[in-house]
Amino acid sequence: MKKITNEHIENFKAYLQNEERSDATVEKYTRDIAAFYEWLNGREVDKGAVLMYKSRLIDTYAPASVNSILSSLNSFFRFMDWHDCHVKTLKIQRQIFAKSERELTKSEYERLLNAARERGNQKLYYLMQTLCNTGIRISELRYIDVNAVKTGKATIRCKGKMRVVILTAPLCKMLKGYLKERGITSGSVFQTRTGKPLNRSNIWRMMKALCESAGVSKDKVFPHNFRHLFARTFYSIQKDVVRLADILGHSSINTTRVYTMETGAVHRRQMQKLGLLRC
Repeated sequence: MKKITNEHIENFKAYLQNEERSDATVEKYTRDIAAFYEWLNGREVDKGAVLMYKSRLIDTYAPASVNSILSSLNSFFRFMDWHDCHVKTLKIQRQIFAKSERELTKSEYERLLNAARERGNQKLYYLMQTLCNTGIRISELRYIDVNAVKTGKATIRCKGKMRVVILTAPLCKMLKGYLKERGITSGSVFQTRTGKPLNRSNIWRMMKALCESAGVSKDKVFPHNFRHLFARTFYSIQKDVVRLADILGHSSINTTRVYTMETGAVHRRQMQKLGLLRC
């Protein structure tokens, strides 16, 4: 008889941590399993139950989100040696264009910076510029520390990999001024009053608070979108997806291609420039 218990979930969490998965991944996987456990409401786990849950997910979430949750469940089933409960993910045709309603533009980014400065939120003002000028993940922000500002490079350790992120001279100069003003001599550049690195929820909340005064949709303002803006801007200048993949820390170029997608409007303008239509 297969029944999920809280102990199973805790053991799975410990397993993920032992596999050196990122904190965000551990939190996400355990959250997905906990939601499935709650939905089961004490029922046994079998292929039929998992397929019913899959149908519920399809009715509720976007295909990519469904596959993300199914990936968490399948990982748990492998851990439990419940291979007969494994289900297939949805087949999704590769997206050709980025969604303009979710894409943060450079002008919107600049409006957010202006709003942060007008509100006197220097921490967020410099934080957003750091994200957008390095392309790092929000979980990697803690590696931008005092030493990284001094040396002009940060050593990022994430998902079992290590890479060096270059901080430009203008960015270092700007952050040195911020550190001096705040009296920060060690640790992370962006920290709480107690000296701990800012966490994701604090940063998210600060960003959302800028939206109305900046005139930017809340759907566009989240930390990862600054990484996307960096990637699109870099690619528009360099046209080197391999180099961009290295900078972003991607193992697969296919992952990087998602960051370089253009909106349908941009593609339409490019097609019109071909000059192949004769009226």
